[in-house]
Amino acid sequence: MTPQHWKTETDDKGVVWLCLDTVDAKVNVLSSGILYELDQVLEPLTKSPPAGLVIWSGKDRSFVMGADIKEFTKIESVEHAQEVVRLGQQLMDKVEDLRCPTAAVINGFCLGGGLELAMACDYRIAFAGDKKILGLPEVKLGLHPGFGGTVRAVQICGVRAAMPLMLTGNPIAPGKAKSIGLVDKITTDEKWREDAAAMLNAAPPKQRAPLLDRVLNLGIARPMVRNMLLKQVQGKARREHYPAPYAMIDIWTSDAASVTTGYAAEAKSFANLMCSSTSRNLVRVFFLQNRLKGQGNETGVKVKHVHVVGAGVMGGDIAAWCALRGHTVTLQDREQKYIDPAMERAAKLFSKRVRDEEKRAATVERLRSDVEGEGVANADLVIEAIYENLEAKQALYEALQARMKPGALLATNTSSIRLEELRTVLREPQRFIGLHFFNPVAMLPLVEVIRCADTDQDALDIGFAFTKGIGKLPLECASAPGFVVNRILAPYMGEAMNLAEEGVPLVEIDKAAEAFGMPMGPVELADSVGLDVALHVAKVLGAGSIRPVPKALQKMVDSGSLGRKSGQGYYRWEDGKAIKPASESGNVPADIEDRLILAMVNEAVACLHDEVVTDPDLLDAGVIFGTGFAPFRGGPLNYARERGTTTVVMRLNELAKAHGERFEPHNGWSDL
Repeated sequence: MTPQHWKTETDDKGVVWLCLDTVDAKVNVLSSGILYELDQVLEPLTKSPPAGLVIWSGKDRSFVMGADIKEFTKIESVEHAQEVVRLGQQLMDKVEDLRCPTAAVINGFCLGGGLELAMACDYRIAFAGDKKILGLPEVKLGLHPGFGGTVRAVQICGVRAAMPLMLTGNPIAPGKAKSIGLVDKITTDEKWREDAAAMLNAAPPKQRAPLLDRVLNLGIARPMVRNMLLKQVQGKARREHYPAPYAMIDIWTSDAASVTTGYAAEAKSFANLMCSSTSRNLVRVFFLQNRLKGQGNETGVKVKHVHVVGAGVMGGDIAAWCALRGHTVTLQDREQKYIDPAMERAAKLFSKRVRDEEKRAATVERLRSDVEGEGVANADLVIEAIYENLEAKQALYEALQARMKPGALLATNTSSIRLEELRTVLREPQRFIGLHFFNPVAMLPLVEVIRCADTDQDALDIGFAFTKGIGKLPLECASAPGFVVNRILAPYMGEAMNLAEEGVPLVEIDKAAEAFGMPMGPVELADSVGLDVALHVAKVLGAGSIRPVPKALQKMVDSGSLGRKSGQGYYRWEDGKAIKPASESGNVPADIEDRLILAMVNEAVACLHDEVVTDPDLLDAGVIFGTGFAPFRGGPLNYARERGTTTVVMRLNELAKAHGERFEPHNGWSDL
């Protein structure tokens, strides 16, 4: 059969130029069909070698994005996974063993299996640019490279450069790739064909890892390197939660990237990881992230100018982030003295995120102080981010709508007031939406896009497009107290405060949550967001007999102990870090984990039942990206399904009997 996706051209010097241009796709991925066709193409080249082979991409600014992750979900067993991986490895071996010089021309994103294909070639030529386009991100799916990457990366770059590339999963720019030996030459749009041909003709000695790295590969040195790598990984991930980085270290320690035994060890390890619940759930999260990105319809409205009213921590940081992501932004508050701290924080953000001085200057120029609110008239989107007071917000809206241009969209960053109440003063209430960001804005990826029952779809679509355009993940939510993230965090943090009032050491409460997989314990989280904010949310969502506001929390706020921002909360804070006492082995109840986690899970079921979010998968996605709920668990509803919904309901009944009606299973469990 004639290949559909691979096109070959042989030049007058006998060099085969092999182009991958996947039919009906924006990017190339290594699906089983693509790999099967590659095997077909290579077969005659193996028997009758050409003068050289150049593999390149027909896609604009993209080489190969990696393997086809959809196919991961079809793997049925460890044996099946190992068989698939070995076939992929053998195909890469076929490229490497060709009896002619080979080169990969990397014109853009080259990730995962794409980079493994490039590493099977003798030489790699990358287009110049500062984008981070080369990487082995499999660890983010609970895996490690499986087409020979754990061997070839170390053989080419050395353990010191290759292991961080695989352990972090973070891509690197072409310049960095050349400095570590992963790329042999940097080229341009105009010269890549000439450079590729010249490299094949010159045929210099194949790249090898530096001498020191070859020494570190020796058996006598590997235990020392292993301990250093383990120390780096242990500070970021637990083996029981995320086994992939530990598996990478283990197979390097045992096989030292050996071409004799390393591939078999890689295949066995990869297959075991692929069939683990961690990898299954991280692959699930990958698809959930894409579903969040896929929300909304195409809209003809382009948001260029954003006007933010309210220069506090949230408003100021929203404004800075929008400017960083390319928007013209005007920032308004009552006086310049309220705007100045926001501009100082923005300058720090820009200095960290924008290395090029010229680009940084342009970013700074895009953000302007605007005490008089002159930017309102030109803004495509106005975001209100003032303090949580209904009357104050409504008075502002009446002033804004008189100055906004036709077609401009008004949004609120409210965290607790229902949109139905806020919009009563608006002439076009159906075009009013919520854009609820989370603190810190630069770190947290989720934005809740809030709607009422009759909100115009066009207004929502503008909100979705804007959110995705600034690199955030939108979650559509109905207007309801606490929306999703605050509502689900409230019982979790409230239960932590109940445990504290019972005398459970604070550090043990946090340890229990972290042992489950949360990135931060609830006590530290409360301090981080601010105890005044936590109190406000508790009053909005927790007032009443079932979940009363903790007395200790009210006292701390009254005394000015607000957490990280005041230097003292539940913990003392120095240089932005909580000073925690040593672990205590005293009063730590056996049910502490369930009390914390099932409080969240039960509230997630309530959110779904109340149709704050109507899709259980999107609800899981919102909780993962909005609260940090352990990604390897796949979300609270997925966790309940994996544990068994009947088991979870029984456990909630036990907790309700022991600790009170706040643990009563919600009626929504029957829907699941």
